[in-house]
Amino acid sequence: MTTYLIRNAQILGGAPQDIHIVDGLIAAIGPNLGAEADVDIDAHGLIALPGLVDLHTHLREPGREDAETVLTGTQAAAMGGYTAVHAMANTFPVADSAGVVEQVWRLGQEHGYCDVQPVGAVTVGLEGKQLAELGAMHDSAAGVRVFSDDGKCVDDAVIMRRALEYVKAFDGVIAQHAQEPRLTAGAQMNEGKVSGELGLGGWPAVAEESIIARDVLLAAHVGSRVHICHLSTAGSVEIVRWAKAKGWDVTAEVTPHHLLLTDELVRSYDPVYKVNPPLRTAEDVEALRRALADGTIDAVATDHAPHPAEDKDCEWAVAAMGMVGLETALSVVQQTMVDTGLLNWEGVADRMSHRPARIGRLKGHGRPISVGEPANLVLFDPAYRGVVTPDSFATRSRNTPYRGMDLPGRVHATFLRGKATVLAGELVAF
Repeated sequence: MTTYLIRNAQILGGAPQDIHIVDGLIAAIGPNLGAEADVDIDAHGLIALPGLVDLHTHLREPGREDAETVLTGTQAAAMGGYTAVHAMANTFPVADSAGVVEQVWRLGQEHGYCDVQPVGAVTVGLEGKQLAELGAMHDSAAGVRVFSDDGKCVDDAVIMRRALEYVKAFDGVIAQHAQEPRLTAGAQMNEGKVSGELGLGGWPAVAEESIIARDVLLAAHVGSRVHICHLSTAGSVEIVRWAKAKGWDVTAEVTPHHLLLTDELVRSYDPVYKVNPPLRTAEDVEALRRALADGTIDAVATDHAPHPAEDKDCEWAVAAMGMVGLETALSVVQQTMVDTGLLNWEGVADRMSHRPARIGRLKGHGRPISVGEPANLVLFDPAYRGVVTPDSFATRSRNTPYRGMDLPGRVHATFLRGKATVLAGELVAF
């Protein structure tokens, strides 16, 4: 394997040090190492972080390769500093069997830009009626530990309880898309002042909060793990905070777009801002930032949701919900959390690498930057500022809400077990 000497990197924002990578591992760390290496990288001014881990990525393959493939999605992940992503189950066919999750896992292995950990569906066909092959997916080559019907809520309390009981046997986790469907029928955006003025169907906060309240109680009752996907309201924060204070095994994630954007943007009627859950109020955004800072929210997860142009460049009512986010996540977190003083770079590593890997039970990821550890690393330039230009994205889709926005920071390099996937801000050709 190629050896690397990374010189003067600020590990977690600390004092500059050199990092020597040999045979996929971190061989040495220290000032002025002077070690021999095939490639020498001047990392002056760059922050070294452990490779990022995303708990919530839509890769679309199989079935919607017009929006994304495992190859393009993992290339986008590498460009964003990710070394592992969890691929959601709402593909065609649905990833509700050992065969489909193994297909996705093998595609990730084949392309090599980051590790792909499939998420198994909770119910057959995401229909919420019958448990999927949870045990078979766990026992497969993909070793599934996270299960979710994301895109749909497991709204039947009996099914949810049975799923929690089932995965407890192998330390799995149910990742819930918290949306009471009867409270969101016909909903188009956050229910509030803006929806009233625009005349768009409102999506009330209680539709999310009621499911979270039910599920933390169910998880406590059966002694299992539940993870809340894309938490978006101040009320949801308080429920999760209460559950954690009880000592229950509850974790939660927030997306970058819910840390930055508000429902005021919907006044443009631009479908790029249509997302599930919807953009909320400025008060919700502030509560989410504070909760991520104090650890109530465990992780930042992108909910990277690529769509072809025809599904977004249309009238609001019929547009698909979702935004791409892998390539901009770290920049948004810098702007909302680091530049505001709410998190330091050690905190970013915790919320975007350590904790997501722990929740997903991923081996070899989310590890400290220490001698002997796998060289899963990202070098990030926080001083860079640039305008977001989607045409330069690696993802196949262009539905970003940040088009034309000035954001800080840029990934300079990404390493997966000592193999460079990104160098000097460009994808490495394999």
